Amino acid sequence: MALKITVIGTGYLGATHAAAMAELGFEVLGLDVVPEKVAALAAGRVPMYEPGLEELLGRHVAGIGGSSGRLRFTTSWDELEHFGGDVHFVCVNTPQKHGEYACDMAYVDAAFASLAPRVKGGALVVGKSTVPVGSAGRLAGLLAEHAPEGVDLAWNPEFLREGFAVRDTLHPDRIVVGVDGDRAEKLLREVYAAPIAEGSPFVVTDFPTAELVKTSANSFLATKISFINAMAEVCEAAGGDVVKLAEAIGHDERIGRKFLRAGIGFGGGCLPKDIRAFMARAGELGADQALTFLREVDSINMRRRGHMVELAREAVGGSFLGTRVAVLGATFKPDSDDVRDSPALNVAGQIHLQGGQVTVYDPKGMDNARLLFPTLRYADSALEAVRGADVVLHLTEWREFRELDPAALGRVASHRVVLDGRNALDGAEWREAGWTYRAMGRPRA
Repeated sequence: MALKITVIGTGYLGATHAAAMAELGFEVLGLDVVPEKVAALAAGRVPMYEPGLEELLGRHVAGIGGSSGRLRFTTSWDELEHFGGDVHFVCVNTPQKHGEYACDMAYVDAAFASLAPRVKGGALVVGKSTVPVGSAGRLAGLLAEHAPEGVDLAWNPEFLREGFAVRDTLHPDRIVVGVDGDRAEKLLREVYAAPIAEGSPFVVTDFPTAELVKTSANSFLATKISFINAMAEVCEAAGGDVVKLAEAIGHDERIGRKFLRAGIGFGGGCLPKDIRAFMARAGELGADQALTFLREVDSINMRRRGHMVELAREAVGGSFLGTRVAVLGATFKPDSDDVRDSPALNVAGQIHLQGGQVTVYDPKGMDNARLLFPTLRYADSALEAVRGADVVLHLTEWREFRELDPAALGRVASHRVVLDGRNALDGAEWREAGWTYRAMGRPRA
């Protein structure tokens, strides 16, 4: 008999995980405390942009014609208790605390407190949220005190990349499980039997190590991004080309080519808050000296945004007053509508505050951008954003922007000046169309 699975928290992580579990053949109940979110998911609609997720929901949400009916959503803890799940995945958010580096565990703690008395004996609770190391041990104690006898805990960190979340869940590059016993490992091997059979590595460890894997991975990636951005600063000072530099060092197998594109840095809901929470937790453990380098990683990353503002100010003659600036990109990365801690919107906002008339266009992030920065101007296309602009800033590397016709844009811009904040445009093509093209960390042409 197939396992019955619940997913607590149906945001980006939870909605994807619930749909993927249904795709793997399990009966799934997703729970969230936000009625509007549950109503949308129950109708097969995704409250965020993630390629392939809506189609996956449509294949499994109960009540949709032709679906498997294996996936339902609810706001009721009583319904979850009646469902009698065998494995409960906790996928709620852990945002950064206001005014602090530490992460806010309030949502995780509330989810565990509500779940503990409602699970059946012998069930497995699995944490997927990104939490400070030591949290799993504490939460295991909560389950021991408030849940029925025989309820185990495991920690199974997520490694989803926005834009690739469905693939990363169904075909993960690794599955990490922190367990405190053979039964939890056995159940999770059953849950992930399909990807394991495909060859996904299944790494079994203890609670602290499992918790550290996600924050360590994100810290390493952030360090690599900030390293190449630091090299971009040196290249600009020395007249070097950071793109060629990255290509050359990327051939070294010990380094690799990925995450070596210099630009305005990383953002989003994970990397910035995770490295800060990691630093905060290391301090609590008395190991703060081990992670002091992450402060510089964070500083380099934030400095890149200010550098783009300086380049734009220089491009318009030293002052933004009375100038029109087109910003191509609002999301923190392509193939997403996520604008949390978006470098693109941060740059746009800084220029606006300094007197520039900023017009933004993004293929998927316009609605969320308007909510976050309602005072900016927004256009319905790249062409309209560029119309009358004194300078164009390319700040999110959408494929649509790489395929733009520089000649067509040049006919509507006031001045043909483009600043490539992602080193992703074809500079030769833009220059051939009469543009002054400048990219971060590259020589002026």
